[in-house]
Order: sequence, then C-alpha cells, then structure tokens
Amino acid sequence: METGTLTVPGAEIHYEVRGAGPPLLLINGGDGDAAMFGPLARLMADHHTVITFDPRGNSRSCLTAPPQPQRIEDRGDDAHLLLAAVAPGEPAYVFGTSYGGMTGMDLLARHPDQVRTLVAHEPFTIDLLPDAERWHALFEEVHALYRSEGLRPAMRRFGEEIGVDIAPEPDDALPAPARDMLARIQANGEVCLEYELRTFTRFRPDIAALRTERFALVTGEQLPRTLMHRTTEALAERLGIPVTEFPGGHVGYLTHPKEFAVALRGAFAARPGG
Repeated sequence: METGTLTVPGAEIHYEVRGAGPPLLLINGGDGDAAMFGPLARLMADHHTVITFDPRGNSRSCLTAPPQPQRIEDRGDDAHLLLAAVAPGEPAYVFGTSYGGMTGMDLLARHPDQVRTLVAHEPFTIDLLPDAERWHALFEEVHALYRSEGLRPAMRRFGEEIGVDIAPEPDDALPAPARDMLARIQANGEVCLEYELRTFTRFRPDIAALRTERFALVTGEQLPRTLMHRTTEALAERLGIPVTEFPGGHVGYLTHPKEFAVALRGAFAARPGG
C-alpha cells in the first residue's frame, strides 16, 4: 500500500492506494476514514487500483483553513482533485456509502467523465423525504445536545433516532489498529456534528444527472429497517430504478467484507462497460 497527501483548497487530504488495474475510488461518510475500507480495499485490489482517503477534517486529512460548515460539494471537489492526481485521464469505478454516496453523486453530476460507474450505498438524502423538516429539526436538537452535554450523548441520540449503532469507544483489549481507528472515529464525530450533519443533509442530488445506466443504488440487507433505507428508497422512486440489497447493515463493507466485495463486483459488472 502506498500513502500520500494531496493539497486541496482548505485541506490536506490523506489517501491510500492499493493494487493494480482500473481505478476504484471508495468514499466514506460521516465520521469514517480510509481504515474503515481497509478489508474491502484489500479484496478489491486483486483487480483494481483502489483509492481510499480520509474526508477533509477527518483523521489524517487536516484542515488548513478555519473550520466552517461543510457542503457535499466540498467533498465532491476533493474527490475530483484526488482522481485527477492519482488516476488522470481514466474514468473510475466509484463506491460511496452514506455521505460518501452523496459525494459520488456530486462527482458524477459535475465531472461525469471521471466516473465509469457509481454505486451509492444508503445515501443520507434526507431532503427527499416527505417529513424532511421533522428530521432537520431533530438534527438541530442533536447539535444542541452536543453543545450542552458532549459528543457521546449526542451520538447516542442520533443513532437511536436513525436506527444505527454508533461506533464503540476505544478499548485497550482491542488490537492496536482497531483501537486507533476507533479513537480517530470518535474524534471525527466532533467535526461531523458541528460542521457536517446540518448542512450535508440539505443536499439535493441532481436527478437528471443520475438518470444514467452508470448509476446504481444499494442498501444493507440487515433488519430492522433504518432511516437510510427510507432515504435510499426515496431517491430510487424519484429515479424509477430498483434498490439492490448488499450484505450486512450500514457498515456492511466493514463487517462482511468478503461478501460485500462479491456483491460490489457484481454491481459493477452489471453496468455498461463493467
């Protein structure tokens, strides 16, 4: 694995490259970083040049300007510049989860020549829901709770409301790589709640740009259903396309990497040029 740092407006982006073959960009969301894609990236590197990165403000991708509310378009710009630097002139397969799926949608809409196929996993497109304003009000409450009581109470409320488990706290009994990753994710939660949650969830995808055979929507197969199932289905209804179930839940790429890799290869192969 090779690592590097890319200078972009307002940040230094940490990225990792594995394998050889057609480029594959994996885009995480929320408080995640490149390490969460490690198991999947190693499996996909058998047939791809796999590019992973820490989103700006997360983990090793340090901000170089004063922190401020972020937009999905900021992450889309970072993905565009990263592909231009690491895989110039060659369209990439792209997989994005949660906010990462939304980042991929922005990349496809504004830089279609860089995307061979995009698979978006449980995009958090809240603004497409009929009760979107109820959720936006809740996110304001979560932010206020974070300001008054701290990260863990706010993240617990957030997880309970949307139906997902939050990341556990670092445990000395864990192997060092897992412990370090959890410590980074916990710190990233501060950025997520302060600068991302309330703005990212206002993102409205370019529906016309997504009406292409190069785009696919997937969710986790695990029950019970979560808010991300609803947002994915709302987008699928707008587009008139099916939703495919992938192994595991919202982080199935981490908990079920072998099965997830098979499903992802299948999704890419099913698209034109796959």
